[in-house]
Amino acid sequence: MRPLGLRVLLAGLMMVIACSHQPESQATDSQSPSSRSATEFDGERAFQHVRALVEMGPRPVGSAAHDRARDYIVAELKKYGLTIIKDEFTAQTPLGQRPMVSIIGELKGESDNILILASHYDTKLFTDITFVGANDGGSSTGALLELARVIAARQQKPKHTLWFTFFDGEEAFVNWTQADSKYGSRHLVARLEGERKLEKVKAMILLDMIGDKDLELKRDGYSTPWLVDIIWAAARELGYEKHFSSSETFIDDDHIPFLDKGVPAVDLIDFNYGLFNRYWHTAEDTLDKLSPRSLKIVGDTVLTALPRIEEAVNQKGKS
Repeated sequence: MRPLGLRVLLAGLMMVIACSHQPESQATDSQSPSSRSATEFDGERAFQHVRALVEMGPRPVGSAAHDRARDYIVAELKKYGLTIIKDEFTAQTPLGQRPMVSIIGELKGESDNILILASHYDTKLFTDITFVGANDGGSSTGALLELARVIAARQQKPKHTLWFTFFDGEEAFVNWTQADSKYGSRHLVARLEGERKLEKVKAMILLDMIGDKDLELKRDGYSTPWLVDIIWAAARELGYEKHFSSSETFIDDDHIPFLDKGVPAVDLIDFNYGLFNRYWHTAEDTLDKLSPRSLKIVGDTVLTALPRIEEAVNQKGKS
C-alpha cells in the first residue's frame, strides 16, 4: 500500500512491527450461533466482492482493471438504491497528471449531517511484480460494499446521511509522502471545505487491510479517542475482543486529511499482514491469505457501533 516505513508516522518515523504472531489456528473466533448472527453482515458475500476485484488483476490508477473496479463498485451501489456521487479530479503526481475518481454512495438520513464510511479501491503501482491487492484495497472495499447493502436494505432511515466512500489514489505512485499519497481523501476534504460543507461531516470511519486470517486491529493513536472507544466497546460486547488489541500504533492513512481539519475520524487497520508484515505490498497479497470471518468481525463491529456513534454525534452537537 505505501512504501515500507514511510506510511506509519506523519512525522516520518518508522512503524515498529510487533514481533509476536498468533498462529492462524488461534486467530479465529469459535463460530458460536450468537457470533455468526451478530448482524446481517454476510462475510461470504463481502469475500465474493473481494474475489471479483482480485480477478480483475492489478488495479493501479489509470489501468483498465482500475476502471473496471470503479464500474463494479458503482453498479453494486446502484443495486442498493444509493445515489451515486463522483468526485472527479486530476491529480499532479510524480509521474505526471493522473485523472482520478472517488465514488460516494449516498444514503439520505433524517439529518443532512454526514457520517462517512470509507475505503480505497486503487492498488499500488508496481512494474516488477503482479500485485492484486487482495487485502490492501480489496478487503476493505468488499466489506464496505456489504455494509452499504445491509444498511440500505433496512427499513429504518438512518439518523444521519451516510456516505459510503471509495477513495481513489490512496497509494503513492513513487514514494509515500504527504504530496504523493491520499489523493482522493485530500481532494474530497479540500472540495468540501471550499464548498463550506465540511462542517456537515460529523465523523469518518475508515477501513483498510481488514481481511487477514490472523486479524488484529490495534488502536490508531492518530484516531479520535471517543470513536476508537465506541468501536472497541462494541467489539468486546460481540466477543471479538481478541481481534481488537489494546496496543497502540500510528498510521498515516485516508483519515488524516479529515483529522487535520477537525473532523473526528478512526482508522480500522491490521498493519501486520503475515509474520513481520511480510505480505504487504508483495505478490503474496492474494485471496488465500484472507478470511470471510475477518470481514464479518469488522462488519459486525461497525454495524453495532454505528448507532452509538450517531448518538454521540448528536450529544456533542447539543453541548
